[in-house]
Amino acid sequence: MIDDKVRMYLLPPLFNAAVRAGASIMQVYKNLDDYDISLKDDRTPITVADRLAHRTIREYLGPTRIPILSEEGREMRYEERCNWELYWLVDPLDGTVEFIKGNNEFTVNIALMENNVCIGAVVYVPYFGKMYVAGRNAGSFLKEGVAPDAGASYTYDEIVCGWTRLPLPREGRHDHLRVAVSRSHQTSETHEHIERLRARHPDLEVVEQGSSYKFCMLAEGSVDYYVRTTRTYEWDTAAGELILAEAGGTTRSLPGDAELRYNEADLHNPWFVCRSKYCEL
Repeated sequence: MIDDKVRMYLLPPLFNAAVRAGASIMQVYKNLDDYDISLKDDRTPITVADRLAHRTIREYLGPTRIPILSEEGREMRYEERCNWELYWLVDPLDGTVEFIKGNNEFTVNIALMENNVCIGAVVYVPYFGKMYVAGRNAGSFLKEGVAPDAGASYTYDEIVCGWTRLPLPREGRHDHLRVAVSRSHQTSETHEHIERLRARHPDLEVVEQGSSYKFCMLAEGSVDYYVRTTRTYEWDTAAGELILAEAGGTTRSLPGDAELRYNEADLHNPWFVCRSKYCEL
């Protein structure tokens, strides 16, 4: 079990890697014609921004000597990683579909995993300059005004100065249930699940949102519930799940109501539902 001093040492690399990756992404985002879109083996899109962000994170986190399991390194064999005690779990650009559509709903996800449990996490929303940070048993926080910066070198004291603990004080219980769904990844099962909720909550409001930003909205308290019934991978959820958990929320498999597991032989997640601290479902 790593101690608090080591956590303090690892927070700046975690934070700065995400900010630097965000700068790589935004440089491409400004130039629509340079996206260089191709398809991965699972037929999902990848752009030059994904590759640049991955390279930026790999190079910046390299000196920590902690191995990296990333969406852009998904071909790594289970036998190579199954005994890792400590590793970074990374999605350098979560929400590639939203990035391509130009709707600003994309994030950088980096989780620090110890014995396959997330102990530290950031989700960075570069377009909005919002950084969500969490440490296991240490709380979840939002730091605003974090502009994408290829040379980011925040110190620990600079990171923790002025951040806001989650959930946000201005949020709380809503007059009606606010349910988040993926903007681009919905199925008939998603709609059926929502209709079952609507039978009990006729004034239910659906909020469409891309990327892991949905976890952050739950952590803030701005939405109450999130259902996902399409394919996700471990790097899509690890960082956001800890940010939500440290803000008082939960993530559970659907069906089964079990915890999500990490560094499995198959890196796909089951379907899942998330609840904010204030959700009474």
